[in-house]
Order: sequence, then C-alpha cells, then structure tokens
Amino acid sequence: MTELRCRKTETLDGNSDEEGERGVQEGGPTEEVQQTEDPVAGPSEPLTESSCAEAENLVQEDGGEKEEDDPKQEESNGTSVKAPQISLPPSSFLQHLVRVFFGCLAAVSCGMLYAVYLSTYHDRKFWFSKRQELEREITFQEGSGLYYYYYKRMLAAPSFERGFYELMVDNRTLSGETINAVERLSLYPEIITSFVYRVTGSQDFVEPIYFYMGAVFGLQAVCVTALFVCSWVMSGRWLAGMLAVAWYVINRPDTTKVDLAIPLRENWALPYFSCQVAALTGFLSNNISSATEMFCFLAMSATTFTFLLLWEHSHYVLFVQGLCLFLLDSFDLVPSRKMADIHKVYLSSLFLAYLFQFQNPALLSSPLLSLLIGSVLVRYFQQKMKIGPLVARVMKLFLHFHLVFYTAITFSYLVKKLVPAGDAEFILKFLEVKFLLNTTTDFVTNLLLCQDGFQKPGQDFFLRLTQTSVLPFYFLVLTVCLLSTSQTIYRKLSGKPMKTSRRQEDGRIGEKPEVNYHVFHMLLFGGLTMLFDGMKYLWTPYVCMFTAFGICSPDLWMTVFRWLKLRSMNPVVLILILSTAVPTIIGFSLWREYCPRVLTELSDLPEFYDPDTVELISWIRSNAPAMAVFAGSPQLLGTVKLCSSSVVTSLPLYSDINLLKRNEDTYQVYALRSAEEIYKILTSQKANYIIIEESICTEFKGCSIKDMLDISNGHVIYDKGEIYSFSKHGRFCHKIKMNYSPYTNYFTRVFWNRSYHVYKVNSVISFQY
Repeated sequence: MTELRCRKTETLDGNSDEEGERGVQEGGPTEEVQQTEDPVAGPSEPLTESSCAEAENLVQEDGGEKEEDDPKQEESNGTSVKAPQISLPPSSFLQHLVRVFFGCLAAVSCGMLYAVYLSTYHDRKFWFSKRQELEREITFQEGSGLYYYYYKRMLAAPSFERGFYELMVDNRTLSGETINAVERLSLYPEIITSFVYRVTGSQDFVEPIYFYMGAVFGLQAVCVTALFVCSWVMSGRWLAGMLAVAWYVINRPDTTKVDLAIPLRENWALPYFSCQVAALTGFLSNNISSATEMFCFLAMSATTFTFLLLWEHSHYVLFVQGLCLFLLDSFDLVPSRKMADIHKVYLSSLFLAYLFQFQNPALLSSPLLSLLIGSVLVRYFQQKMKIGPLVARVMKLFLHFHLVFYTAITFSYLVKKLVPAGDAEFILKFLEVKFLLNTTTDFVTNLLLCQDGFQKPGQDFFLRLTQTSVLPFYFLVLTVCLLSTSQTIYRKLSGKPMKTSRRQEDGRIGEKPEVNYHVFHMLLFGGLTMLFDGMKYLWTPYVCMFTAFGICSPDLWMTVFRWLKLRSMNPVVLILILSTAVPTIIGFSLWREYCPRVLTELSDLPEFYDPDTVELISWIRSNAPAMAVFAGSPQLLGTVKLCSSSVVTSLPLYSDINLLKRNEDTYQVYALRSAEEIYKILTSQKANYIIIEESICTEFKGCSIKDMLDISNGHVIYDKGEIYSFSKHGRFCHKIKMNYSPYTNYFTRVFWNRSYHVYKVNSVISFQY
C-alpha cells in the first residue's frame, strides 16, 4: 500500500493538487482527503495537519482495502469520475515533454517515409514518370480510373462552381440517363482535391495527376501515423508505434490496396477511419486531462463525419464499431458519460453526411442508425441496469440485448417502409446465399459472390502473416487481453469493488476501457475477415497495431506475471526490461530479414505495360465520334471513360443495384444469345459500339461470366452432376467473330487486336446472305 504522506499546513499551499490526488488514490473516506482539483470548479482548499492524520488512521484501520472502492454509484447514474489534474515537478514535466516530442517526431517520420516508399514503389512498378499521359491513366486498375476522370473534368471546367454543377447534373457519363455523379459515385475526394489544386496555384508547379496521387499517398502517411499513435497511447511507449509501422509495411499486400488502384474510395476513407480509431482510443482512456479529452472528442467528430462522407460503405464499418461500443457499455466497461458523447458524435455525423450526400436514403436505413436509436431509447428506460447482484445483472443484460435489437429492427423496418431503399432486399438475399441459407440463379448475386473481396481468405493470407511473425504474437496478446477483459466483466457484474486508481504492479490490463474496446474490435472485424477477404484491409492494420501494443505494454507483462505467480525481487524493473527487450529483438529480426526485400522491391520491379489497351484507346480517340456510346465490361468502360471521355452504358460500381442490372444486360454478349437479341439490348441502351474482350469470352469454367449468364438465363442447368443445355443459339462472342450472317447484318467489325474486338452497332440493318 502506498504510504500517505502529510506535510505542514504552510507547505501545502503550493502542492494542494498533488496531495489531493494522493488522497483520492488512497480512497480515504473523509471529505478533506477526497478534495481534489476540479478542472471546472477550481482548486481545493489546502489540507490541514489534523485532516492528514485522520486520513492516515482511517487508511490503517481499513488495511488498505479502501483502494478498491468502486465508483459504481456514480456510474449507475450516468456520471463518471474524471481524472484529476496532476501537477508534475519541473524535471518530470520536462522528461514527459521530451518523450512526447520524440514520439511525435517518430510518428510523423514513419508516415512521411511510408509515403515516399509508396511513391517510389508505384513509380518503379509502372515506370510512371517515363510514361505518356495515356499510358499513365491506364495504370489505374479495377475500373478506378473513372474517379480520376471526374477530377480531370473538374479541373477542365471554367470555374469550380461550374464544374460542381455539371457533376450534379451529369448527362455525359451514362447513356440515356442524367445522374448526380457526386451522390452516386461519392466524388467528394475529387471535388476537394481539385479545389485545393486550383486555389493553391499548384498548376504552375506540379502536374494534376501527380497532385492527385500525392494526396492519396499523403493520406496513407496519415494512416500509418494514426496507427503509430494508437499503439503508443495504449502501451505508453512509442517503441510500440515503430513496431506497428514495421509490421504494417512488411504486410503491405494485406493492409492496403493503394498500390493496386489509387483512386478507390477506401484509399481515401480508411486513413480517416484510422484517425477516428486513434481519437476514440484516447477518448476512452481514463488517465487523460479534460483538455486532451476534448481534443479527442473533436478529432473523433471530424474524422467520423469525413469517413461517412468519402465512402458509401462507411456506415457498415461504423456499425461494426458501434457494436463493439455497445458491448463495452452493456458490460459497464466505459463511463456512461463518454458513451453519451460517442452517441452524439455518431448521430451528428450521420445527420451532416445525410445532408451533404443529398438526402441519401441509405443512411436513414443504415444499421448504424437503427442500433443508435435502439441503444438510446432502451438506455433511457433501463437506467438501473448496472446495479444489483450477479444473477439480476445477467438477466437485465439479456433483457437489454433483446430490447435494443428488437427496437433497432423495428425502427429499421419502419424506415424502409417510409423511405424505400432499393438495395435492402438485395443485400438480404445476398447474405442468405453467402451463408448457404439459400441458392439462386440470379446473375448479379452470383457475380458479387465471385468477387475476390467476398470470397473467404486463402491459406496464403494466414501464411504471410505467420511468416512475418505478427500472427503468432497477435494470438498471444489477444488471449491475454481477452482473459483479463473477461475477468473485469465478471467483477463488474458481480458487484465486486474496483480500484479507483491503477498502479503498474496491479497487472490488470483488462481494466483499461481502450484495451476492452480493441479486444471487441479485433474479435468482430476478425470474424468478418474469416468470411470476406476484402475485410482484411480493415483488420490486418489493427492486428499490427494491437500486437505491437501488447508486446510493448508493461501492464500486459505484469498481468501475465500475476497469473503465473512469478516471484521477483522487483517485478516492475523486470517487466520494463522485457517490454523493451522483446520488441527490440523482434524489430531487429524484421529489419535483418525484410529490409533487404523491401529495397529489392524498389530496385528490381517488372515493367507493367498494356499495349493492347493503349492501342484500343488510341483508336477510339482518333476514329470514334465524340458523342459515340460504348458498351462493354464495366472495368474496361471505366478506362474508356477516363481516357476518351466517351459516353458509356455502365460503370464499375458494385454498390448500385440499378447499375448492376445494366451490367447484366451488357454482359449478354458473352451468353448463348442470338444476334437479334443482342442488337435489341444494345439499341435499348443507345450503344453505338460494343467492345468484346477475349479474356472474358475464353474464360475457363467456374466463377466465369459465361457460366453465370448461362445459369441465370436458364440455358444451362446442373442436375446431380450432369449439365444440360437448352439454348439453340451459339455463344455470341464466338459467333460474331466468324463474320457471317445474320451477325454481319446487325454489327460491323471496325477494330481488333489480340485482346479486343470492337463492333459498330448498325443503325440500318442490312439483310444480305
């Protein structure tokens, strides 16, 4: 037990804060000892000599057990005990300031070095600086070039206001439709970047494409810095941040998609999510001042809103995060006051995003909003949920879960009845098929299920994480934190007293709210990653951060020592040595093994070049009319739109059910269809040219476009391992290449190479045999 020391009255005038803080830590019940400096009310009265003596007697009588007084009475009423402000001696304050300075310097340096690494890697991979503009734009893969097209269009407009208006009333993208491209494609990144490019006069110093890429790489630097800070805040040591960044960079293929397709929405949005998680981590911490708490609150508010604004799927990610916080609140692991503040952040961010996204109905029917409404309403009527014996608490907890989810589902049902969302039914159908609860022949559903992001992760993913040593250490850290969190939950539900102040030798890592949150975060996002490979970009970065925190955390080492009941003369010194030596050894081994590999990546990269696509785009630019409409696969049309500005029939966007239906119609050129049927489909979309890709037409069986179309059209049926075909027509993409009637009556080939065949849709049908 820490000794309660008292001073003379005349010496306490300048140290009332320090003595008041010590009184709270010792848990003395007298009013004089409990007086601390309230950041709102002001400093407390100085302690007298008699009050200190009285406090000593009371602490001695209690045998030190008063340390474990539980502030649950305040918690049950929705209030929490704020961390008192501690006046540090000048030498300690200077040491703290130096540590913070060097930690921030290391965090920013890691972020900047990572941005330089990404830029160098991208330039060497695509030989970007040595390419012409057309060849550079073709390097934007997976149809992501469509987003860069709108950035170019904003810069080409006579003014920013005019360009923004043209995007809101866009009739130059989809044939036969006028769309609000800002709402439909989430174009705020391009709008903001083009605005900054204009107002800063950067056109005199840097090319637009380099400015655009620099903005994305800069955000990746922010993401790395946020992970560094998050690990640093949780462990208290910036060595953890450096280890987290090292693992993040080494596992780059599983932590980011920025080197595959720079303009993707998640490359713009996920750095803000990393900042939001870092701010949330700091906000949940108990040992922070009121000013730091307010800063974290404001940072969390700004990043949550920005995250919702930049990515159409962000509210699903925040829903999973909301579930983590809901569990945290239900198990009484976080002060009620802070949960109320977090609810305010979510609700205000959703409201602002709803306005900025032109009253997007998807936000009204989002599961996040339903969960928030359910939590707030049930919490209002269940104010005494967190008091009572164990059995009563458990029963109240189950009732709480039931009421919250019942209210959330009811609210979601009512919203969908009042504000119909076209994709809600489709998402439910997709999940049923994904979890083998149903089967379907629907092309769109099967197309999404065949996307790599919706597949289960392969064994090579776990093998890569194991080879970099992050996965084995992750399981060890998660196990310790999960067990310690379970102990804390049991103590909370049992009504056992909890300590109002924690010491390092206590060894209870599970009593930290920020650690509890990340345990639930890792479990929920990890479970989703086991089902969807695309979720690994939301899970793996935090695996690196969480593992680095655990290895470098003295609290975690002390927790293990207490469980193993290891006797040591000075356990604090031992855990400080281990929490420094172990990450240092890991870092040195990673440096020795992977630093040469990273340097080799930068010095020896294969050249990426696509001459067939370059030839196709060059032909379109020089031979096709300016107002021509092209049909083809969505990924290729994204590149066509970027490089030629031609109108297209569909877009590479998988979150819009209407566009997915248009894609199905365009894909019929690879089905068992007649020339007349294809001609009617293309003319209904007002297409002038159709581009047939050799890679799709000759695809192997399995997850191929051809097979999915045949099943959806009913041309092929699989029954007990047998295949039955019911179409009297051959495959259109094969038959049209033979150049005989009736295909030549409807279509005329105007361009071809090894990869592409372009046919003009005849405006006048010629019946020549």
